[in-house]
Amino acid sequence: MRSEKTLFTLLLLLVSLFDLTPHAAAQPPGEISARALDALLQDYAFRSLNRPRTGVAYNAVLPVNITGVGVSAMRVRSGSLRARGVRSYGEFRIPIGVVEQPYAKRIVLVYHSLGNWSSLFYPLPGFDYVAPVLGLLAYDGSNLTATDLPELEIRALKKPITIEFPENDDIIEGGSGSSPYSPKCVFFDLHGSVDFEDVLPGNVCKMFKQGHCSVVVESEALAPAPSAAGQSSYGRGGGKSKGWTILWSLIGVLIFLGFLALLVLRVKKYQNERSKKKEKRRSELGTDRGEAVQITSFENLRAPFATGTRTQPVLEDHYVP
Repeated sequence: MRSEKTLFTLLLLLVSLFDLTPHAAAQPPGEISARALDALLQDYAFRSLNRPRTGVAYNAVLPVNITGVGVSAMRVRSGSLRARGVRSYGEFRIPIGVVEQPYAKRIVLVYHSLGNWSSLFYPLPGFDYVAPVLGLLAYDGSNLTATDLPELEIRALKKPITIEFPENDDIIEGGSGSSPYSPKCVFFDLHGSVDFEDVLPGNVCKMFKQGHCSVVVESEALAPAPSAAGQSSYGRGGGKSKGWTILWSLIGVLIFLGFLALLVLRVKKYQNERSKKKEKRRSELGTDRGEAVQITSFENLRAPFATGTRTQPVLEDHYVP
């Protein structure tokens, strides 16, 4: 009975080891909304802030089912953000004069790069992404263990927050935007609205409040390559990435099942050995005890007394003198 309890405890421990991530992380990315993803990434971003230094970005470790997404966190002082801005945080450049509402003494800026999951969380029919969707969200940094925090509302009062995307053949620098195939900056705010603007020289987009931003072109602009129709040059590796994710998940399940089988065999072996030891112990105790000897009293003495002998004496010869 005790060994069964031990096995049950070990099984619970194994299950808990495979369930250390939040429940939402166990869901496939396509089954959660963009806003639910923001809350999930906030949780992982805050986990990376273990005794953080002000103004230093810390990369978060994410579960394998959202491989390809990049998240980091940076804690800054509210006064410093307003007076100095942030010269460089990933692709973002935050100017002076950025304010938050409501006020928070310390602010955590969370950076997102959705990678190959960009079109999944922010679909745009008729357009293809030529750059990843990048996000910049702000949270109250007074409690670094908090989860599901509401975002602070940050705004650039003077100069805009700029996003400098990496060089890409599909992004045409500058331009008047007169061509229907010219790349466009697309901005998603936290309330669901979508805005388009021209790409500035240097592959730069701008925004005045927090949210997500990327660069897109109309689908026909990438149509000449039949094998890549409806898919940007940025997202062509998405299928391979998803395939590797599924493969690693299957390998993890097989390793878990193999470890579980070894554990069960080990427990059964332990039970058999314990049963044999008990049987041997009973046998030894029976041998040590032998037969019970009766005690009799004779005047003031007490001595062992045998009621009979095991072997009756027999004369070797029937002759009696």
